Amino acid sequence: MATNRDKDEVQKELFVPLERQEDTSEDITKPSRSFFQDARRTFFKNKLAVVSMILMAIIILMSILGPHINEFGLDDQDLSRAKMPPRVPVIEDMPILGMDGTLESEFKGDDVEEASQKAVTRYNNDEDFVDINVLSKGDGSADSAEVSASYHIYQAKDMQSEYFWLGTDRLGRDQWTRLWLGSRVSLIIAFVAAAIDLLIGVAYGAISGYFGGRVDNILQRILEIFIGIPKLVVMFLLLVLLEPGIMSIVLALTLTGWTSMARIVRGEVLKQKNEEYVMAARTLGQSNRKILSKHLLPNIIGIVIINMMFSIPDAIFFESFLSFIGLGIVPPDASLGSLINGGFKVLRLYPFMVLYPAILISAIMISFNLIGDGLRDAFDPKMHK
Repeated sequence: MATNRDKDEVQKELFVPLERQEDTSEDITKPSRSFFQDARRTFFKNKLAVVSMILMAIIILMSILGPHINEFGLDDQDLSRAKMPPRVPVIEDMPILGMDGTLESEFKGDDVEEASQKAVTRYNNDEDFVDINVLSKGDGSADSAEVSASYHIYQAKDMQSEYFWLGTDRLGRDQWTRLWLGSRVSLIIAFVAAAIDLLIGVAYGAISGYFGGRVDNILQRILEIFIGIPKLVVMFLLLVLLEPGIMSIVLALTLTGWTSMARIVRGEVLKQKNEEYVMAARTLGQSNRKILSKHLLPNIIGIVIINMMFSIPDAIFFESFLSFIGLGIVPPDASLGSLINGGFKVLRLYPFMVLYPAILISAIMISFNLIGDGLRDAFDPKMHK
């Protein structure tokens, strides 16, 4: 413990009184940000969500511009160029990428000669354009010999000057054009269905949750009827009764997709309607319509946006599923589901016909889910730092 003598020896010059400055005493050390500014800042910290947003922007842009990049149209078909493999300038010199314009497969036989003959027969007996590589000479037993064959189909058909970037389908239609037109159709169906779900679900859920009582009971019983009917049953019935097409798919998705949005909005409105700002608005004499549109909905917009982002990939999946089983988009129109359906029938022989639509639909669904995850974190105040 310091003595009085020690205190006296302390130099007074070491203590400088703090002078209060009126002009800086209440300065804010950091710039203030609104909730949406914080949400945007949190979202852009999520690298996966940002990359997914960039990827989706590229896919949407390509769905608009992609079909016009080459000279082939949607219905430009020619059976003489059917099932042509992908061939891209410059990249064709890199066979590892699988875009060199050759068909490759493996064949087995009792000996090398038999396996080679199977390969030549499989590729239209164009022996001059088939390269045989012996994988196994065999031991004399059944199907012990194995060869790999590369068929130079562009040279065989005298089409060295032609390039089909993603190959052609069984009718000779360019897969690049149909892929991006199909993605455009799938995205349009998904966005329109999600927008209609948003309008119906938000209005239905907000009215049910805000007014409560008998109104809520009646609306919720109606909602439970819709929820109790399986989605696929409703979709199948509608698409069987209606002519297949974009409008019938949108109608089927709308009738079955708005219920989840309505339940989420109702729950949020029930939590918010007893808050002080709503009571203040009622005290000031504002109408129910203004309270809902100007006070309640802006405070639940975050959860609405998040739910909408997750509903878009669901709509794309159901559209693709319906088109895959033949109840959705029908030829000559294209969607991602119909393209996968066409390629699935010849998957073992021409895998490129199903590969690229499958990659694109997977990229779209994963991107939307990652964007939804990023938005969920962005609209969560606990994640703001």
